[in-house]
Amino acid sequence: MNVDYELCRCIMERHAFPLLFATVSGAHLYGFPSPDSDYDLRGAHVLSAQELLSLQEPKETVESSGVVRGVEIDLVTHDVAKFMRMLLKTNGYVLEQLLSPLVVQTSDEHQELVGLAARCVTRHHAHHYLGFAETQWNLFAKEQPPRVKPLLYVYRVLLTGIHLMRSGVVEANLPRLNAEYRLPYIDDLIARKVQRDEQTRLSDADMTFHRGEYERLRARLELEHKASKLPEAPSAQHDLSELLVRIRFQHLRMRGTA
Repeated sequence: MNVDYELCRCIMERHAFPLLFATVSGAHLYGFPSPDSDYDLRGAHVLSAQELLSLQEPKETVESSGVVRGVEIDLVTHDVAKFMRMLLKTNGYVLEQLLSPLVVQTSDEHQELVGLAARCVTRHHAHHYLGFAETQWNLFAKEQPPRVKPLLYVYRVLLTGIHLMRSGVVEANLPRLNAEYRLPYIDDLIARKVQRDEQTRLSDADMTFHRGEYERLRARLELEHKASKLPEAPSAQHDLSELLVRIRFQHLRMRGTA
């Protein structure tokens, strides 16, 4: 998978706060970017003492976007405390962002977060993937004629959830997932999306078939949730809290000697 990391770093240079990490999410992470796909960057930053201690509520999420050399790049980062709070909830998004192998920027703290990620995974993450799959299916079904792109998101989400419930491993890349689950239509759908464009359409006959597959895989995810041996609750809260304190003090010292 070709990712232009230098291009991605161009927009990160404008960030107002120090970044702990930034990774590539979206279609590039999921394994089906089109030639015209934009870049979705996600990560965590560290707010300044002024932001944290002022009377105003700190703006914990920073969003920016721009076009660099004709490519649209979207960057969304959260303050590390907010990011940790989301990690401790059944939020599959942040797990996928943290564990993305497409790393644009990293740090020692990022690596520590990665090391704690497995202890944030619970069997209740299935609810995230069930809800996300339903949202994506509704987006797919309401379009006439329906497009390939939202359908690929449906299958990606369901297979990620099934795989997580069975193995405890976060895998967001659809081609790698399908190497294990071997759904015969996935490779064709990916090829249609990658080789053509974002607006590739499907027929009514396709729609009937894929509705059946959606319902089958959704039922399988529900069964995997019931059978999962994953813990009921995360166990990393204490270690995340200690890491947060260290990060805050370290960045205060760095700014004090700057």
